[in-house]
Amino acid sequence: MTIRKRLLALRPALLSDALGKAGAMDHDMRCWSANCRMAGPAVTLRVHTADILMVGKALSECPKGSVLVIDGQGELNTALWGAITTACARRKGVEGIVIDGAIRDVAQIRHDKLPVFARAAVPNAGGAEYRGEIGAPIQCAGAVVSPGDWIVSDEDGVVVVPKARLEETMTLAERLRKVELKIQRQVQRGKDLAALLRYDELLDSKSATGGLPQMRFLRK
Repeated sequence: MTIRKRLLALRPALLSDALGKAGAMDHDMRCWSANCRMAGPAVTLRVHTADILMVGKALSECPKGSVLVIDGQGELNTALWGAITTACARRKGVEGIVIDGAIRDVAQIRHDKLPVFARAAVPNAGGAEYRGEIGAPIQCAGAVVSPGDWIVSDEDGVVVVPKARLEETMTLAERLRKVELKIQRQVQRGKDLAALLRYDELLDSKSATGGLPQMRFLRK
């Protein structure tokens, strides 16, 4: 099974758990298109604030199956992406787009199956005057992304899996998926979730070590 197929079989939530409850981009990274599911290695781009000059250049260099990740520095009042770039990316076979910034042409993009994630939508277009940087480590929506890191997404959001930890993360996430499915089956049979997860034992250990604060109830 290919890396992409293994990752697509895993939810970003499981991958985040496998990364130690980390790796997720900020909660306001929204999917604007008809499909939110993607998995692919990152091609990174850092642009000058509100400038689209390098976006088209980076898109032309994106290989099939990759995810273009753009550090737009969180600028929400200027769009770095639109319907034309979406169509171009889809025709090239790009796996998806992630932008720490804004897009426009939502009416068209919402019907497109190319995953497009961004923080906001706004009509204003960016200028085309300044050079950016392609292929360097960037920060996107609170996550560090290096070229070749794997980007995985669904309706929950976007997770970055560092390429150096890819195999161990997938293996652990696959184990967690089996555990999760086992718990779900037991709950469906009527088992108590707190008992399955041994919450009473955890609470007792916290109380014994002083790690659990006492709850105080106010009386009227």
